[in-house]
Amino acid sequence: MTMTGRILLLCGLLGATAQAPALAQADFRGETVSIQIGYGPGGGYDTYGRALARHYGRFIPGNPNVVPKNMPGAGSLRAANYVYNLTARDPVDIALFSASTAVEPMMGNDQAKFDITRFGWIGSMNQDISFCGVWQTPDFPMTFPDMLKPGGKELIFGSAGPAAISHQHPLVLKNVLGANVRVIAGYEGQKQVNLAMQRGEVHAACGLFVSSIKAQWLPDVRAGRLKLFLQMGPKLSNEFGPVHDVFDFVKADDDRKVLEFHFKQTILGRPFAASPNLPKDRLTALRSAFLATMKDPEFLTDAKKLNLDIDIATADDVGRLLAEFANYPASVIEKAKAAIGR
Repeated sequence: MTMTGRILLLCGLLGATAQAPALAQADFRGETVSIQIGYGPGGGYDTYGRALARHYGRFIPGNPNVVPKNMPGAGSLRAANYVYNLTARDPVDIALFSASTAVEPMMGNDQAKFDITRFGWIGSMNQDISFCGVWQTPDFPMTFPDMLKPGGKELIFGSAGPAAISHQHPLVLKNVLGANVRVIAGYEGQKQVNLAMQRGEVHAACGLFVSSIKAQWLPDVRAGRLKLFLQMGPKLSNEFGPVHDVFDFVKADDDRKVLEFHFKQTILGRPFAASPNLPKDRLTALRSAFLATMKDPEFLTDAKKLNLDIDIATADDVGRLLAEFANYPASVIEKAKAAIGR
């Protein structure tokens, strides 16, 4: 079966869940559910994962302990691979990884040891908007039009790894729009990239979500130390003042489709997934508990204190978006690969 066929089948199965007879309720009593966060401590993914962990167990049958753990590596690819390959006999682990990691198999990454159509998708805590920002120094008070000028200064971006949005988005700017940029990988997450900018190791970062900016980087943005110069995604925000929309710089229709493929992934925001080997009754229970947690007043109060935006995507939403990606023409997929150096 083709990738498109498998994803469409997945969407049908997700949609049929509500119509199927109720499964016997799973019981997680006495167990520990681990949330494997694909990035290091202190960043946006870490903050979201730990916020969920504090409340999730109250809504899972049997009220198990829910423990957040950091599993950084390869832009969250390590966590995705680990959880995907768990068996039904293993303890229950849930992975939190980037949307760009989810589509790595489509990008030809042979290190992505999973099939996106088979993950036990639970949902995403937020549909987000991604920004790029440059640390302000006398040499780099740059705007995006400055980066497009031939012969201009090269802007160096920091990233967590090739599967991360922080790595892929600046490469798209370089390979599709012609921006004069370079990317250095190997940081555990955005917190470490931010520190690298302050030390002068790198100049800029992409993959700065609205939620992460509000939770982690707002003092730097308000003080003018971190200048947001570009935003990308199906939504726009003026929350941090006027910032260029990446689609304003696209000239060709095919290039626009490539940008849509990469930047529309932000709808998935903070996706959580379990192994495809997790029994269906247990996955159903985890999905229901996730939705209940997202509506819980105590959780929402906690999220507000942390400046976390909550705008969920359900498991069905994830399936529909993946089906849309799978139906892109092969020519667009090939250009999308080239845009991130594949």
